[in-house]
Amino acid sequence: MNTMMTTIIYSTLIMGTLVTLISSHWLLMWIGLEMSMLAIIPILMNKSNPRSTEAATKYFLMQATASMILLLSIMLTMMCSGQWSIFYSDNLTISLILTTSLIMKLGLAPFHFWVAEVTQGTSLLTGMILLTWQKIAPLSILLQNFPTINQPLILTSAVLSTLLGGWGGLNQTQLRKILAFSSIAHMGWMLAVLHYNPSASLLNLMIYIMLTISTFSTLHINNNLTTLTLSHVWSTAPPVIIIILMNLLSLGGLPPLTGFAPKWIIIQEMVKNNNIMISTFMAITALLNLYFYMRLTYSTTLTLFPSTSNTKTKWHFHNNKNTIMLPPLITLSTLSLPMTPLLMILN
Repeated sequence: MNTMMTTIIYSTLIMGTLVTLISSHWLLMWIGLEMSMLAIIPILMNKSNPRSTEAATKYFLMQATASMILLLSIMLTMMCSGQWSIFYSDNLTISLILTTSLIMKLGLAPFHFWVAEVTQGTSLLTGMILLTWQKIAPLSILLQNFPTINQPLILTSAVLSTLLGGWGGLNQTQLRKILAFSSIAHMGWMLAVLHYNPSASLLNLMIYIMLTISTFSTLHINNNLTTLTLSHVWSTAPPVIIIILMNLLSLGGLPPLTGFAPKWIIIQEMVKNNNIMISTFMAITALLNLYFYMRLTYSTTLTLFPSTSNTKTKWHFHNNKNTIMLPPLITLSTLSLPMTPLLMILN
């Protein structure tokens, strides 16, 4: 794509999310979601190969289906309330349809199958946009309508997402698929606490976006796509391995890194609202995520790849990629745990 087309597409992508964020009119929210969906299709197909075309097609079909279901819930809401603005309804049918459409938009269980396949078929930077920016608009609708959403359905989907997100990543060697299943699990944590404390869900989203952007950016430096290529990075860029180790352990929620903070806050909120069994089950399923993060950490930092040379690291490194914003982003995403008491007071 030329510069003009790229500018138009990315501007439309950003404006679509912003329209959804600032709107209180249901049709404008829906239009914002459609702008984001249609703008990311050419971004997914930026690499002209069958895999990217397949990923774009799967994404379009799933998102278009979710958009039609969401439009149905909007029409039913308008018929019940007589207005297009946000209306908190206790109608069970509207609640189920609205919640189902947004679960499909976010790629939560049981509608999670497309997330890993679409992420695998795209580049690292496109996958980063898909797993971060594209989650903001549907989550903003959930946050604005949390009294209306169906609580049993959202809690069931959240628990299934944490389980399947951890289970699905156990036997993966493709880094993009691992991060996609990680996204499914993190979305489950966000939705579990949404009804009780929306501020905690928003905090979890912010920390997740920082962690995911820093992880994808670090992998993009050396174009690491598989566990095998990641294990070879030690000889070319030793500092990158340390950064990846901290990012992965923070994504897994291991203290004393930043990723432990949202899990700590969410478990505390769930226990306050007498959901001890659910919070315990979610904490156990989080160990599945931590397991495949630890497996990646072991294969990259604690083992050396086979080599006939006595020199395990190169004496001169070449890296022309811009990494100016990476150090502060990594610092925020791994070393911000001491700020947790302040964040809990603000919540």
